[in-house]
Amino acid sequence: MHYYYPGYMNTGYGMGFGLFHFFGGVLTFLFWFIVVILLIRFIRRRKILGDGPIWTHHSGALDILKERYAKGEINKAEYEEKKKDLEA
Repeated sequence: MHYYYPGYMNTGYGMGFGLFHFFGGVLTFLFWFIVVILLIRFIRRRKILGDGPIWTHHSGALDILKERYAKGEINKAEYEEKKKDLEA
């Protein structure tokens, strides 16, 4: 026995429409994921979140050595000695 319901298209897919229902959920997730990522980037660029980005660029050992020499933490002899060790 088959009943007719007004507005029912008898497609056999029921309420979810198969893959369209699945992709709708995936697209919704991707949309909100992108929105959150863009908000985080905006906040970090505006420095609202803190003094700087959470992921910082780590300098190489030679760059750190140059910074220490520039700040006066080590003298020229120590700088030259450590530079030779790092380049070897």
